[in-house]
Amino acid sequence: MDRDQVEELRSLQDTLYFIGGKWRIPIMNSICNGNRRFREIERSIPGITTRMLSRELKDMEANKLLKRNVYADTPVLVEYEPTEHCRSFGNIISEMINWGRSHRNVVVEREDC
Repeated sequence: MDRDQVEELRSLQDTLYFIGGKWRIPIMNSICNGNRRFREIERSIPGITTRMLSRELKDMEANKLLKRNVYADTPVLVEYEPTEHCRSFGNIISEMINWGRSHRNVVVEREDC
């Protein structure tokens, strides 16, 4: 089977753009773990600024990864939820967590030698 390397590279670049940066995966993880409101998400991610979180949420919404729900309460209530497209990335995140743990153990074992 012939592989289309140009298409594969483009797909990898799209994926790296999505997970690139410091905050995308932690934001996704926070929302998928039940944090729906802006302040809940912000408090669950140490070191993220309000401005950065706002920017990332807007970008993730534009890329169809999050749905922003506005409720007409007083004060206005805004919640974020992952789209099905975003949820499809869940298994990849789990594998990344497993790989990271394994890699950390390999590195620590080498340092102990």
